[in-house]
Amino acid sequence: MSRTIAIIGSGMMGSALAFPARENGNEVRLVGTPLDKEIIEACRATGRHPKFERDFPEGVEYFQFEEWKEAVAGVDFVIGGVSSFGVDWFLENVLSALDPSVPVLSVTKGLINLEDGALISYPEYWHRELLKKGIDREICAIGGPCTSYELVFHDQTEVAFCGRDSATIRMMKDAMKTSYYHISLTNDVEGLESAVALKNGYALAVAMTIGLVNRNLGADAGLHYNSQAGAFYQAVKEMRWLLEMQGASRDCENIGIGDLYVTVYGGRTRKIGILLGEGKTYQEALDILAGVTLESLVVARRVYAAMERKAQLGLADLSQFPMLCHAAAVLDKGADAELPWESFTFNQTQA
Repeated sequence: MSRTIAIIGSGMMGSALAFPARENGNEVRLVGTPLDKEIIEACRATGRHPKFERDFPEGVEYFQFEEWKEAVAGVDFVIGGVSSFGVDWFLENVLSALDPSVPVLSVTKGLINLEDGALISYPEYWHRELLKKGIDREICAIGGPCTSYELVFHDQTEVAFCGRDSATIRMMKDAMKTSYYHISLTNDVEGLESAVALKNGYALAVAMTIGLVNRNLGADAGLHYNSQAGAFYQAVKEMRWLLEMQGASRDCENIGIGDLYVTVYGGRTRKIGILLGEGKTYQEALDILAGVTLESLVVARRVYAAMERKAQLGLADLSQFPMLCHAAAVLDKGADAELPWESFTFNQTQA
C-alpha cells in the first residue's frame, strides 16, 4: 500500500531515507530546515543532494521549511531528520505544531543526562516536554548500523524501528522496507535509542587507535588490527554495562554493537578520533573538521556526566568505565589519546 511521507531535515541521513521511501512506491516530500535552504535549492535544480553521488528517485518533491505545513498535509507519517543539535528546534517548531494524530519517526541519535544521573532518549525527552504543553505524542525512532551514503548506494542495511505502538511501527516498516533496507521492530524505545547513541562516544575512542598507529609508526604503516580489536572489546564491555543500566534488551544491545562497528569504519566520528590519536588537541581537531556535525562529542560528554553523577550518588563505579573516562579526559582535560590499556584487563583467577 502506497503511503505519503514527509521528511523534515535534508541532512545526509534524512535525505538518504528518501531512497527506500520513494523506491517502495510512496509519495515522498523532502523538507529542509532553515539551515538547509541551499540544499533544497540544489535538489530542486539537479535532483541530487549536494553530498550524494546518485540522483534522488524520480518523483521526490522538495520543500523549504517555510512550506513545511503544506508538505505535511495528508501525510501518513513524518520522518524527523534533524541532528542532535536540532532537538529543541524540532520540538518547538515541528512537534509542538504538528497534528498529534500524525506519527513521527526520528533518526536523531543521542541521550540527555538528568540531574540524578539518569539517561533518557530523545523520544522520551520530546514526550516529556510535549506533555508540559498538553500534547500527548509518542515518537518512534530508527536505530542500527547505517551510513547514509551506503544506503543511497543500496548496500544491504539492517536497522530497527522502535515505538510503543506496535501497529504504527509495523505500518512504517511496510512503507519503508525494500530489497536492501531491512527493518526489525521493537517496543524497547529506550534500549534501542540508548544502544545506537552510546556507540558514538565509544567509536570515538576506538578510532583513536588508528591515529595512534599513524603517530607512533607513521602514516604509511597501514591499519593495525590488534589495537583496534582491543579497544573494540573494551567498548563493547562498557556499552553492555551501560545498556544493562538502561534496561535494554539483548537484541538492542546487538544492534548497538553493529552500529559501533560501522561508525568506527566510516564517518565523522572516525575522522575526529584519528586526529586526536595522531596528537591533535581537541581544538585543533575541531578546526580541521570545521563545519562537520560531531554528535559523538555530545554523547561522550553527556554519558560521562551521567556516570560521574551516579558515582557521586553511589550508584555506579567509574572504574568499570575506563574507556569512557579516558574519552572525556581527552576531550575536556587535554589528556593524551594513548588508551589506558592495562585498565582494560581482567583477572578471574582463583586465590
